[in-house]
Amino acid sequence: QVELVESGGGSVQAGGSLTISCRTTIVTWRLYTMAWFRQAPGKEREGVAAIAPDYTTAYDDSVKGRFTLSRDDGKTTMYLQMNNLKPEDSAMYYCAARNWLTEPPLHPDDYNYWGQGTQVTVSS
Repeated sequence: QVELVESGGGSVQAGGSLTISCRTTIVTWRLYTMAWFRQAPGKEREGVAAIAPDYTTAYDDSVKGRFTLSRDDGKTTMYLQMNNLKPEDSAMYYCAARNWLTEPPLHPDDYNYWGQGTQVTVSS
């Protein structure tokens, strides 16, 4: 059974930083592409960043230069370091996983497994 558990969300002022984590129970973790998505109230779920097992990354243009995605294979955990946060970054952030793709996709339809989400709120 695949389980994805997010943690680290919270409230921060604009310009601040936050790191969120996704721990997984996937046994063959090293063969999975992982990603972060976010969804604000009334909006569609959008891709934020994704990372393949070979550490190839992809970022949405809105977070390039501010967010950094990494994975610790020993801990089967993925991290999203978010700097210079803006109010428009406020959303529920979801962790997702799928079988390995060399070019990690950022569309939610491309992922099979999802976590329950962690809330990030950025105040102005």
